[in-house]
Amino acid sequence: MLGKSDLDATFAALADPTRRAIVARLAQGDASVTELAAPFDMSLPAISRHLKVLERAGLITRSRDAKKRPCSLRAAALDDVARWAEHTRQAWEARLDRLADYLQQETDE
Repeated sequence: MLGKSDLDATFAALADPTRRAIVARLAQGDASVTELAAPFDMSLPAISRHLKVLERAGLITRSRDAKKRPCSLRAAALDDVARWAEHTRQAWEARLDRLADYLQQETDE
């Protein structure tokens, strides 16, 4: 499971809608920086800065392929976030179940 600083970096990276859109695009397959920049009204250096944030958070990787630098999604990083979210959801459901039980006992008395 991710540590606190890993989760902080991941959630900070995903807080930006442009970066979330880039992650969603990479979920469909690898893409070049130019391909990732196409739907956005911003410069390639601006897209590159977004990619660096995603890369530092461990959400994507960039490799060299001749002159291109294809980007890939690191699905394992999202799996870690999903496990954290599921653990948190279960904890809250358990608390709400205990509250419901308590309230039911109070109304039965």
